[in-house]
Amino acid sequence: MSNQTTVTEFLLLGFSDVRELQILHFMVFLVLYLAALTGNLLIIIAIALDYHLHTPMYFFLMNLSILDLGSISVTIPKSMANSLMNTRSISYSGCVAQVFFFIFFAETDFVLLTIMAYDRYVAICKPLHYETIMNRRACVQMAASAWISVILYSSLYTGNTFSITFCRGNMMDQFFCEIPQLLKLACSNSYFSEVGVIAFGVCLTLSCFVFIIVTYVQILTTVLRIPSEQGQHKTFSTCLPHLIVISMFLSTAVFAYMKPISSSPSALDLVVAVLYSVLPPVMNPIIYSMRNKEIKASLRKLTGWRLFNKN
Repeated sequence: MSNQTTVTEFLLLGFSDVRELQILHFMVFLVLYLAALTGNLLIIIAIALDYHLHTPMYFFLMNLSILDLGSISVTIPKSMANSLMNTRSISYSGCVAQVFFFIFFAETDFVLLTIMAYDRYVAICKPLHYETIMNRRACVQMAASAWISVILYSSLYTGNTFSITFCRGNMMDQFFCEIPQLLKLACSNSYFSEVGVIAFGVCLTLSCFVFIIVTYVQILTTVLRIPSEQGQHKTFSTCLPHLIVISMFLSTAVFAYMKPISSSPSALDLVVAVLYSVLPPVMNPIIYSMRNKEIKASLRKLTGWRLFNKN
């Protein structure tokens, strides 16, 4: 345990030692960060100010946008600051905070996507009971349960991760404090205590995924019974973006956390990390709003931007 206390900081991945490339990395991440902030803030403001959007589906979508803002704010700003200041360090406490908040936002995001699948199931398969089942109180309780339960899980996960002994240096081959990279620095007899917590997280994620699959099988069965082709198209246009978001997030995250830990840096690890930590918060506003007439109409009223015109 003494080796652990000597670790006062970690060294994150530097994209390049060339100053021009460091500035380029800063600019690329800045554009992605601003795009995520703008898109998610527009959705939050539109839903909050337009009473026509005060429905369960948009309530959960607003929660998703809040989580996306938090998720991307955990990883990108520190990496940008390091490139700008030509440094790679992150303090021990900063790394702890990154792990806690990233696990919290990412896992809550997925639980919320599961709740949104249930919302779509009730709306499509049990439309006559929708207002009774998905009332305001039930929606708030489901969202609050997701946030609170994942806070407890994130605390357990983070505490268990940083109780292990780091005796293989402090250099990580990733641009943020990622769990697999931390385990690579752990003593071989220390990180096995992490297996139980990881197994619990995998079971939770797989349970949500199975629930989502079963839900969408039932939704698909119901949709195919709709006689109107226009009705089928409208239902698919509502559900398809949800499935795209889930597939993109889950496939890349599972690959990053379940593949064997490599002792050497890999460009694939970096690409996968960007795909599951940066891309979803950037893409979610586009996927959920650009094909959503209600969101676009609300944004037109609020901003008057031609970007959201019907064409």
